[in-house]
Amino acid sequence: MTEPTRPRRSGLRGFGHDGPSPWTDLDRPPLDGARLARDLVVPGGFWTAVDVVDETGSTNTDLAARAGAGEAEGAVLVAEAQNAGRGRLERVWSAPARSGLFLSVLLRPADVPMERYGWLPILVGVAAASTLGRVAEVEIGLKWPNDLLVTVDGVERKVGGILTELSAGAVVAGLGVNVSLRESELPVPAAASLVLAGAGVADRETLLRALLREFAELYQEWVAAAGDPYASGLLPAYTARCTTLGRSVRVQLPGERELLGEAVAVDGLGRLVVRTADGQRHPVAAGDVVHVRPDQG
Repeated sequence: MTEPTRPRRSGLRGFGHDGPSPWTDLDRPPLDGARLARDLVVPGGFWTAVDVVDETGSTNTDLAARAGAGEAEGAVLVAEAQNAGRGRLERVWSAPARSGLFLSVLLRPADVPMERYGWLPILVGVAAASTLGRVAEVEIGLKWPNDLLVTVDGVERKVGGILTELSAGAVVAGLGVNVSLRESELPVPAAASLVLAGAGVADRETLLRALLREFAELYQEWVAAAGDPYASGLLPAYTARCTTLGRSVRVQLPGERELLGEAVAVDGLGRLVVRTADGQRHPVAAGDVVHVRPDQG
């Protein structure tokens, strides 16, 4: 049996001790976990723990284990590097150490009906797009259901992704954002980073602190509205940033089925509504979709 990956807590390590110093690449300084916890874990605040580790397999997997052990809502786990990061449908997410924000948060929305939990990845996306647009000064589009997009040289490219999972009655919401990846480091040509998109601010601590504060505010408003996407303002906030809407799309479904049409709406259940050539409207849920791509005709 393979021994599970053990997360290593972040700290300053000198040369010759447990690998190279995280300060070797001065463009990618390590996060100060103690300072982040001091700033974000405050009396009466939403966040209950903020932990930064040097490396782990997957922050979602680690935080899910903590959820099973009874960890309170509001825990945050951030990794400087992930060696088994996962996206939707078990797609692999990889990036150099300290080149981005790789984190998961633990949520227990007890006052929200479970059928509305599907709005959580959308909520994460809205918080990320709002924060990065304001702080990093980069316009972020949201591709349904869970991708963050930027425009580089006139072409839309993926800068981040979201993965939410149910675990032990809780929800673990993971977010990965490429911050400083260089063109030569991109895993695929369709990827990008905030720096490549011309970010005015790319300091990861500044971005993370702002992102967590924005998410906590939006999440608490959503919970107070019992997860109602209209009463909480989440649906209009999402549709205003959703780049999928108004476009011709090709939706790949399981079993090699396809749905072609125009993406006309996101409904009250968070499903994408596609209008086909015959005028019929077809709602599709994120869990039923393999890919949503622009239809090139």
